[in-house]
Amino acid sequence: MSEKIETTDGQFHRKMTSRHLFMLSLGGVIGTGLFLSSGYTIAQAGPLGAVISYLIGAVVVYLVMLSLGELAVAMPVTGSFHTYATRFISPGTGFTIAWLYWICWTVALGTEFLGAAMLMQRWFPQVPAWLFATLFALLIFGLNVLSVRLFAEAESFFSSIKVIAIIVFIVLGLGAMFGLVSYEGGHRPILFENLVANGAFPNGLVAVVSVMLAVNYAFSGTELIGIAAGETEHPEVAVPRAIKTTIGRLVIFFVLTIVVLASLLPMKEAGVSQAPFVDVFDKMGIPYAADIMNFVILTAILSAGNSGLYASSRMLWSLANEGMLDKRVVKINKHGVPFRALILSMVGAVLALFSSIYAADTVYLALVSIAGFAVVVVWLSIPIAQIRFRKQWLKTHTEDDLSYKTPLTPILPWITVILLVISIIGIAWDASQRAGLYFGVPFIGLCYLYYYLRHRSW
Repeated sequence: MSEKIETTDGQFHRKMTSRHLFMLSLGGVIGTGLFLSSGYTIAQAGPLGAVISYLIGAVVVYLVMLSLGELAVAMPVTGSFHTYATRFISPGTGFTIAWLYWICWTVALGTEFLGAAMLMQRWFPQVPAWLFATLFALLIFGLNVLSVRLFAEAESFFSSIKVIAIIVFIVLGLGAMFGLVSYEGGHRPILFENLVANGAFPNGLVAVVSVMLAVNYAFSGTELIGIAAGETEHPEVAVPRAIKTTIGRLVIFFVLTIVVLASLLPMKEAGVSQAPFVDVFDKMGIPYAADIMNFVILTAILSAGNSGLYASSRMLWSLANEGMLDKRVVKINKHGVPFRALILSMVGAVLALFSSIYAADTVYLALVSIAGFAVVVVWLSIPIAQIRFRKQWLKTHTEDDLSYKTPLTPILPWITVILLVISIIGIAWDASQRAGLYFGVPFIGLCYLYYYLRHRSW
């Protein structure tokens, strides 16, 4: 298992450090899934149900990353899990996973640009959302055509802003919960009364399961650690370190943030038409705090879009590198950037945006469900590939030869598979998210069919 990076008329540069890898992963995760979709999760599952669902989501993403860590350290290649699925499950599965992940991030780009445009309407309500979305799309594209090193530095800066903002939100939010910070004009300790104000599970336990896809989507982006391994210095050191630091911080950020948000925002006020974080700051009455938070969330969402365009373009390159796409489409330029792959990924994002012009709120949820379905299926391939990789590895090596090992293999990977399958099945009970199934299942079938007809093998 070498550390070689295959090339197509150019080559990727190992310019990312462990810090870049960590901030890139945070950049991909902390976006619309946390800042906007969290309101929807609270409205559907109830405040307590939302907290529970995010706790489960944190466990799931940690388990997925344990499997990905073993694979990424043993084979640090750009477009990682597509390659792992191809080698250890089947070529048809690898082909399907790559296109699903590309669809996931391309559609997610649409949600990021749309979410950013919706936030701008707080200040410019008369300007159509599609105009802002177009401007943001051009900005993100411009950042991605820079060198990988400059891209990584820009992403580190953006990620730092939103990490600081989340810490401030948690501190002020806890202060409001305990009556130390003014909330809705008073200092009454709210504590956790909103968590069960409508009952522990107002829409039943089924609702908690049905929102798991949206929750998993909120955590999507963590897997960027695996994709970027091929462009990282010393991946055998950087990848395990990034996994450990990223997961720990994500659990703290996400779970604490949702506890604060669900405690302060009544269930009936939760939704996606306004950013729930901004609503909370409005109620605190801190001068300009809501506008500052709106700006911070805006930069956070654009940061997630920045990471998303990086991920989708690298997945297209990986397809070409494996001979499943014309190599001329994704040539790497002298700056180490697959320029044409970036353009193709932006086309997908623009198409997603066009569909949102007339019904932004409705289409936003549909886009989230499609992206969520895609990323969960991609995650599903990771523990399965790791189980099969371990079996193949043990034929010629011992476990001690692995620089990074997934603990309790195959028990933990199979638990991961079961939890992911449950989250996919759960969306059948949520009408607003069924678009993920309606689009995702036929798309998987078409990918397998196309691969079979084109390459005559499974």
